[in-house]
Amino acid sequence: MREGDMRARDVRRARNASRTPRARNARSARSAGVAGRVLGAGAATALAVAAGYPWLWRYACLTWGASAVEVCRAMPGDELLPAAPLVSTRAVTVDAWPSGVWPWLVELGPGRGGAYTYDWVATVFGLERRTPGGGAAARPELKPGDLLPLGSRGPVLEVVDVEVDHSLVLRSQDGQWVWSFELRPRGSSTRLVSRNRIEQPGDALASRLFSLYVLEPAGLVMERKMLLAIKRRAEAAR
Repeated sequence: MREGDMRARDVRRARNASRTPRARNARSARSAGVAGRVLGAGAATALAVAAGYPWLWRYACLTWGASAVEVCRAMPGDELLPAAPLVSTRAVTVDAWPSGVWPWLVELGPGRGGAYTYDWVATVFGLERRTPGGGAAARPELKPGDLLPLGSRGPVLEVVDVEVDHSLVLRSQDGQWVWSFELRPRGSSTRLVSRNRIEQPGDALASRLFSLYVLEPAGLVMERKMLLAIKRRAEAAR
């Protein structure tokens, strides 16, 4: 038999062998093994990230954009929940005067600019979705006692204190959340600082873990989007 014919015969035999149930089972087992290793590696990575979050990333999550001075400095509203176990301070620089940032800040809330967040976040949490129109100056100014329900399933915030072009303090009706904003001029720009003071939802381990691994990262996602949205609109309106 010629060498070429022998080679063709061997190829046919190998092809036929690969079609047997045993060969198919072996391929399936190898694929399952690869998939298992990938899933195992992914789970190990997720576990490592979760385990390291409190020590490696939590501070950055709670202080996104804020300087050490801003994190430590007192803000209006701190006295309303002084012993809050969860405090975040986040900030952004806006290339506009405080008077140019303020109208966009007070667009926050129902019938105004909604929650300034991602559409999918608004859907999950039942927050109002609107495109801010920058017309807050034509609306009645916020005043202490005004209620701002953030959506059908969101909390109701009460305006506690207002200082036009400087600060805004909101508090949830259950008293477990205080949300403060401060506008600090820096040359021809403004530092927009946001602080949340939040009571833990409970002493149970599950509640503490939910706050640590869900509420804190989710708060960063929502607040970062909101601060950047205010910055973009205030700068575009100059």
